[in-house]
Amino acid sequence: MAQTTLASLPDLQSAELSVVLTTDEEVHELNRTYRGIDRATDVLSFPQHEGEDSDLSDPLLGDVVISIDAVERQALEYGHSREREVAFLTVHGILHLLGWDHEVPEDEARMMAKTEAILSGMGLTREAR
Repeated sequence: MAQTTLASLPDLQSAELSVVLTTDEEVHELNRTYRGIDRATDVLSFPQHEGEDSDLSDPLLGDVVISIDAVERQALEYGHSREREVAFLTVHGILHLLGWDHEVPEDEARMMAKTEAILSGMGLTREAR
């Protein structure tokens, strides 16, 4: 999934990142430690480079951490497969590594559209099970 995502984005075919699947408990601890937010979340992204020091020519993008507990809950809640939920969170996390965010509605819509376009390219549309 991560490879397919990178292949679909310009100039990132040779980029590298790590994807970690772990528990709500571990994600909660990482979120508290590194973001000061005392709760679990579904996905965390830790970019290798941020802000003015960003060097997008560096092939190492960073780390994406996904709660497999959240995958289970959200796949059931949204009525799709665990595979699609893992893919969604992977794509979402990679876009965060690249500086995308969803703090304002326009950015959220843009990020969701890009995520869905990438997932559709993988054959993982909203209706896929």
